[in-house]
Amino acid sequence: MSFIKEENEKTKDYIFQKDDTTKSTTLFVAIVLVILVAGVIVSGFYFDWF
Repeated sequence: MSFIKEENEKTKDYIFQKDDTTKSTTLFVAIVLVILVAGVIVSGFYFDWF
């Protein structure tokens, strides 16, 4: 099983594919995670947990 499928490969055993959908979804998920972590940190300072 390969981790990333190249565009010219003819395999069905892969986790990620090198295309625009995978790249944009990865970027979206990373941005959402950064926003969530920032929210936890800000709320921690607001409620004096840190």
